[in-house]
Amino acid sequence: MITQLANASFANRFVPASGLGNPHLQTLWGPLWRRVKPMERPRERVWLDDGDFLDLDWYGPHQVDAPLVLVLHGLTGSSNSPYVAGLQQALAQEGWASVALNWRGCSGEPNLLSRSYHSGASEDLASVVAHLRALRPLAPLYAVGYSLGGNVLLKYLGESGHNSDLLGAVAVSVPFRLDECADRIGMGFSKIYQRHFMREMLTYIRDKQRHFQHEGMSEGLAELAALGSLENMRTFWDFDGRVTAPLHGFVDAKDYYRRASSRYFLGEIRTPTLIIQAEDDPFVFKHSLPEADELSSSTQFELQAKGGHVGFVDGSLKNPGYYLERRIPLWLTTTHRG
Repeated sequence: MITQLANASFANRFVPASGLGNPHLQTLWGPLWRRVKPMERPRERVWLDDGDFLDLDWYGPHQVDAPLVLVLHGLTGSSNSPYVAGLQQALAQEGWASVALNWRGCSGEPNLLSRSYHSGASEDLASVVAHLRALRPLAPLYAVGYSLGGNVLLKYLGESGHNSDLLGAVAVSVPFRLDECADRIGMGFSKIYQRHFMREMLTYIRDKQRHFQHEGMSEGLAELAALGSLENMRTFWDFDGRVTAPLHGFVDAKDYYRRASSRYFLGEIRTPTLIIQAEDDPFVFKHSLPEADELSSSTQFELQAKGGHVGFVDGSLKNPGYYLERRIPLWLTTTHRG
């Protein structure tokens, strides 16, 4: 395991806000207490080859050659997640455009198929990257992914090798081994997060069933009905074995976790990539982090002692700062300048 901050200067070290040194406070600060300024973001709908759609929310300069960053949210998040909106605002201050991807069914409107999104949905990411390259061929294209979005991004980068069509990428708070993270989130205080995610994911499936029933979408309704009862699901292993796997072509949860975990793709990454991780992430075991020899030479791994899961709140309680919204734009602009 990588046991110290790698390839980073002292200036890049994260120091948590006084009173927010606890990993759970770091993790919960954004969703519970952060407020992001309202944003005007034009929405674009991208139609996929299978007849489903993805919604993209644009922000920043409209120039066709302005650097463009694709931002990928995490599980049960959306383009409205504070860490997504905050990064889009920070990038705009640097003169960069950004577009936030809402994974299938995450934009406030149910998607059209029984399937939705999952931690290995790199084919959807590939479709969006191809769309953006065609739409803005003059724009240098980068991507940033958080949690599930970071896992999908790293998997995509490994699968595509030299042909990612991205000039750089940043992944934050990555669940490198999905099976081990499914175990970790069921331990101790992290069970609070597990209950939250399970409640959100099961509500999503039930809402989709009602939508399909109301719209007379019999095929999708039958596919969801074939999943059987949604009762007595308490863990990620339960949900991914009984819902994620059958809806997305996996044999079972173990098969899904093995085929979708980004750790197995890291060595094939050829795009300049920054990974930002916290040792105290309550979703990720320390032994789930990759060894140094698993990383390609194009990857920079910054392991911080603290930060929680997509937290990294510094400054003070009265005047909180957001480390990721300084570090990520700095790395992107430095990489862009060469």
